Amino acid sequence: MAETKPGESAADATLGGYVTVHSRPPAFEGCDGQPYTVSIETERSPDLRAPVAGYLVFPKWASSGLGIVGHVESPLLWRGQTPEAVVAEAGKATLREVQGWLNEAIVASAGGGG
Repeated sequence: MAETKPGESAADATLGGYVTVHSRPPAFEGCDGQPYTVSIETERSPDLRAPVAGYLVFPKWASSGLGIVGHVESPLLWRGQTPEAVVAEAGKATLREVQGWLNEAIVASAGGGG
């Protein structure tokens, strides 16, 4: 597990742990200097052994925090039998990993190819 930052406990160092401890998604500053939050999303997959795929959506917030002004998405990161299993697996991701996926998505959306 990644080391914790000041004010962060081991319990909230993962995406699922953070949501459980704080009852809200974590916020991040992207490599573009803009504020983002994150949500775990699932979709059907054609793979019969793992019919559900999961990815992250990062809503981009207005600098004032008063509304969403766009979003970026990760590629498919997890696969499983059920949406619940995929969400549980995604919840194990460290916040450091989530930050990395956010920055990769920002670069890819800007035409940098990720």
